[in-house]
Amino acid sequence: MSAQQPPLPFHFQFIAGAIAGVSEILLFYPLDVVKTRAQISSGASVSILQSIKSIVAKEGPATLYRGIAAPIFVEAPKRATKFAANEQYTALFKKMFGLEKVTQSLAIATGVSAGITEAVLIVPFELVKIRMQDPKNATKYTSTMGAVKTIIKQEGALALYNGLEATMWRHALWNGGYFGTIFKVKDMLPAPTSKNEQLRNNFIAGTIGGTVGTMLNNPLDVVKSRIQGYSGEGPKKYNWAVPSLAIVAKEEGVAALYRGFAPKLLRLGPGGGVLLVVFETVTSFMRKNFMTQEQ
Repeated sequence: MSAQQPPLPFHFQFIAGAIAGVSEILLFYPLDVVKTRAQISSGASVSILQSIKSIVAKEGPATLYRGIAAPIFVEAPKRATKFAANEQYTALFKKMFGLEKVTQSLAIATGVSAGITEAVLIVPFELVKIRMQDPKNATKYTSTMGAVKTIIKQEGALALYNGLEATMWRHALWNGGYFGTIFKVKDMLPAPTSKNEQLRNNFIAGTIGGTVGTMLNNPLDVVKSRIQGYSGEGPKKYNWAVPSLAIVAKEEGVAALYRGFAPKLLRLGPGGGVLLVVFETVTSFMRKNFMTQEQ
């Protein structure tokens, strides 16, 4: 993330991003289940605690981790791609535009580009996760691989890419907001003079970045969940992102575009801090212990 340091080789970035991503998902996955349940519902909203209590009481505590296999499988390449692609796009754009240092505009542009790259990779995994988290599919999909086989058999292999466009919008907005905010916040914070202060700055910047990204992309996340939740039963109501935004706003009110915002914010705000702290800690370790040998 530093302008003074050369980018790590891709394989180091990949490993660091993978470790950061898996750490974040293991800590915060139940909030993702609550978020998805809220987004695919058009009924009355309930609080996070009410939702968790209802899920545990009616379906058992294991349901809070239902569908975790799909994001775990993709989490390593997903988070690795988020950070590695951001680093690679930063180097590319600096060279392309003749920039010596990273600017906030460049941080936003590289974040958006990394988000789009990440989205293309994760769409099938996101779709399977959404289907598994939907309570109406509790008996239809009994396992992650079972869900994949059922979707391909009943809807065709291309159905795994339903919601690609909405996912690209969602990730472009989140990554642009996340990395752009991180750059600005780090610039505003006092320069760290110790490792603990560096970790503090990374957590603060990552948390604020995750919060801004969530505020920007929640409406796209709502329509993505609804597009990917459709399994071929009945008329298809949601298809492309922008028309779907208009349908939700018209039928349920603009506030409905922020369904699931609280659990998502609780996950991706602190989660963004965890991501950045773990990523920067691992990359610092790699720079210190492996970069000198490779150079």
